[in-house]
Amino acid sequence: MSTTLEPTSAALAALRAAIDGQLYTPDDEGYDTARRAWNLVVDQHPAAVVLPTSARDVAETVRAAAAAGLRVTVQTTGHNVGTTGDLRDTVLVRTSAMHGVRIDPDRRVAHVEAGALWEQVVEPAAAHGLVALHGSSPDVGVVGYCLGGGIGWLARRHGLAAHHVVAAEVVTADGRIVRVTAEDEPDLLWALKGGGGNVAVVTALEIRLFPLDQVTAGWLIWPWEDSHRVLSAWTAWCEDAPESVTSIARLLQLPPLPVIPEPLRGRRLVVIELAVLHDGPDPEAVIAPLRALAPEIDTVQVMPPIGLMRLHQDPEGPTPGLSDSVMLDGLPEEALRELLAAAGPGSDSPLLAVELRQLGGALARPVPGAALSELDGRFVLFALGLPMDPDQGAAIMAAASGLVARMAPWGRGRRYMNFTEVPVDAGEFFAEGAHRRLRAVRDAHDPERRLQANHAVG
Repeated sequence: MSTTLEPTSAALAALRAAIDGQLYTPDDEGYDTARRAWNLVVDQHPAAVVLPTSARDVAETVRAAAAAGLRVTVQTTGHNVGTTGDLRDTVLVRTSAMHGVRIDPDRRVAHVEAGALWEQVVEPAAAHGLVALHGSSPDVGVVGYCLGGGIGWLARRHGLAAHHVVAAEVVTADGRIVRVTAEDEPDLLWALKGGGGNVAVVTALEIRLFPLDQVTAGWLIWPWEDSHRVLSAWTAWCEDAPESVTSIARLLQLPPLPVIPEPLRGRRLVVIELAVLHDGPDPEAVIAPLRALAPEIDTVQVMPPIGLMRLHQDPEGPTPGLSDSVMLDGLPEEALRELLAAAGPGSDSPLLAVELRQLGGALARPVPGAALSELDGRFVLFALGLPMDPDQGAAIMAAASGLVARMAPWGRGRRYMNFTEVPVDAGEFFAEGAHRRLRAVRDAHDPERRLQANHAVG
C-alpha cells in the first residue's frame, strides 16, 4: 500500500469542505484535544482527526483518506488503543459526536450510533425495564466493546455482548455505506461479532436487550492479609456457582485520594464483586459460602439493574493506565501461591489492581455465528497500574507482564481482546479456524489494509 506521511493540504481541504463534522490537522487549534486518547499513557499523532456527525461523513473520510494514500483508524473514547501503532500516515476518526440511541421496547433492541457510551444506552433501556449487556465502565464506547467481545455482569447467563449484535451499519474500506444483517452480508456480521475493528468502520449497531427488574449485587471486602484464604475459597466456590451469578475477585492497593470512600481510602484489600440474577437459585443461598468468610464490609443488596453500571467503580474520564492480561484454565493452589507471591501481601507490587474475572456458563458455549465464538478458560487475569511518571510506568509494566508470564503454566496463551493492551499475535484471541476465516473476510473487504485496528488481523 502506498502512503504519504504528509497528505496534501488540498486533499484535506477538500475533505473538510465535504463533511458536516470537524476536521483537525496538526496545524489547527483543537488538534491536541481531538487526538487525545482516554488512556493518557497513549500519545497519538495522526495525520488528521475527523469528528464525523453521520455515516456519510465517515464514508467521505474513508474515500478521501484512500485518495491521499492514508489509512483510517476509528475510536470513540480511546480506551484500548495503545497497540494501534504509528498514526502519522493515518486519519483518526473520532465518533464521539455520533451518540444517538433509540430503544425499541417491542423488539427489545437498541439502535446505537458509533459514538454512544454505555451510560447513554443503559439509562433509556432501564426506563422500559430492559438491560443491555454492558461492561464495568459507564464511559466505554458500545461499539468498540462489542467488537472486542464484551464481558459484563450478565455474561455467565447471556454470553458475550458481541453474540447479541443483530445488525450493523458500516462503511467499507472502499467507502460504501452498507447495512449488515445475517441475511445481507453474513460474513461481515460474523466478523463484527468479536473480531475487532478489522473489516469495516461501524457507524451503528443494533443490539439485543433483556428484561430485568432487579438484581442482587455488591462488594464483599476483607483486609489484604486475608487474600489467600478468600481467593482459595472463591475459586472453589466458582467450580459449582450457577450461571445466574457473575463475579470478580480483586487485589486492590488503593491510593489515599479523596474520591475513594473513607473506609477504603489508602488501604490494601481483597474484594469479591458479584451480581446474581433472580432467575436461578436463591441469591442469598448462592452468596452464603462467601459471607461465611466473614467480610469486613458487605455491600451486597437487591438493587435495580442500572446500579450494575457503576458497581465496579472504574475511573471515569481520561486516566493513565498500563496493564497486561491472559486467560487461565484454572487457579489451583500452586497457581494461587504464585499469583500472591507476585502481587499479594509482601510482594511490594506497584499494581493498583489484579483482577480475576469469572468465566464459564454461557461464555463457554460456542456460538457459531460469531468470530469470537466463546471464551473457553475459567478466568481472565487482568493486572493494572496507574503510572504518574515514566519510571513508575516501567515498574508497572514489568510487574504486570511478569505476573502474566508467571501464570503461563495455568493457561494456553489465549487472551481476551478487550483486556489486551500490549502487542500480541491476533491468533491468541481466536480459535484457529475462526482466525483463518477472519483473515479471509478482511482480505475480501479490505485487501489494501486501509483500516487500522488496535489489534490487526492478517
